[in-house]
Amino acid sequence: MTELPELTEPTELTSPAHPTEPVAFPQDRTCPYHPPTGYDPLRDQGPLARVTLYDGRPAWLVTGHAAARALLSDPRLSTDRTRPGFPMPTARFAAARAIRVALLGVDDPEHRTQRRMMIPSFTLKRAAELRPDIQRIVDGLIDAMIAQGPPAELVSAFALPVPSMVICALLGVPYADHEFFEEQSHRLLRGPEAADTLDARHRLEVYLGGLIDRKSQEAEPGDGILDELVHQRLRDGELEREQLVSLGIILLVAGHETTANMISLGTFTLLRNPERLAELRADPALLPAAVEELMRMLSIADGLLRIALEDIEVAGTRIRTGEGVVFATSVINRDDSVYAEPDALDWHRPARHHVAFGFGVHQCLGQNLARAEMEIALGTLFERLPGLRLAAPPEEIPFKSGDTIQGMLELPVNW
Repeated sequence: MTELPELTEPTELTSPAHPTEPVAFPQDRTCPYHPPTGYDPLRDQGPLARVTLYDGRPAWLVTGHAAARALLSDPRLSTDRTRPGFPMPTARFAAARAIRVALLGVDDPEHRTQRRMMIPSFTLKRAAELRPDIQRIVDGLIDAMIAQGPPAELVSAFALPVPSMVICALLGVPYADHEFFEEQSHRLLRGPEAADTLDARHRLEVYLGGLIDRKSQEAEPGDGILDELVHQRLRDGELEREQLVSLGIILLVAGHETTANMISLGTFTLLRNPERLAELRADPALLPAAVEELMRMLSIADGLLRIALEDIEVAGTRIRTGEGVVFATSVINRDDSVYAEPDALDWHRPARHHVAFGFGVHQCLGQNLARAEMEIALGTLFERLPGLRLAAPPEEIPFKSGDTIQGMLELPVNW
């Protein structure tokens, strides 16, 4: 692995500003908190560029902030990956293209119906109500780390169990089964083979199907979202069992994978930028702004996918019917027409209008919960472990490849 640059000293652009051939997408990052250096030419090329996917097929890559927000709000772009021509970033993704994904992979009006069922459980008010429970989970995990003594591996000891425990309690999924669904989530999102993705999806379907069946046989519902959906939507025929299983998978997987990666990568980034960390420790009131800035900077879900249902004109470019469109969130969130010095962390910039949670009707349903978890996890971690530091050279700490959600594979720490 190469030496990791500081955020305040971004890597120099070494490629031509207007490449003669399309850039490959996706690519691996050389530093876990910077976009792949292979995307550098696209940052000066304009709001849209042509890229080549893993199988050689071309697609449009959106890199401009204004164009991204306009297109992500445009109903002429579909998220349904079962449509012919939908952009496939990896062989794993292509192998599962026939599987319809709830919420993220359906268009209106079906998407609107599903989202309305979920909104009451993910409001800002509900996230605020959950803060004491999140704090207890965070404190308990840090207590266990302190009792065991340093060093620790922060992904498995803290970053992953925090959102896993929260989403299990929220959904009504037994946390005793967390090792099973975390392993299947790993296989679903990171393979390594297409067969792993399909098998993991099947195993999650069987698991959640059995859980839903047990909940439907109970006379009174439990406290989880799944319990509510079983007793209020499934029994009334508003939801079919297959639809509820699909909803359960996306909530369970997305509910812990994304936040776990943000906690691990956010911790690593702060430890690599001690001046910004010191500023945050001196003024904890900056924490909500810091979470937004870390979301913008890290852009862990790098590559939102769409297909054009009609011709669309945007920024002087015509996207034709049937063409694939990919949103490079890591580049969009570094648009220097919107963010001054975009490669540097700045707790004082207005970063809330980033697209790390997406934008438009498909904007992340769980963003209020994710913000609460990150604020509590990061704030408490650095408050209770003031001597927290990396326990290995930063260039030797492994992080994830570019074809999945970005984050740290391991994070050895000392204190």
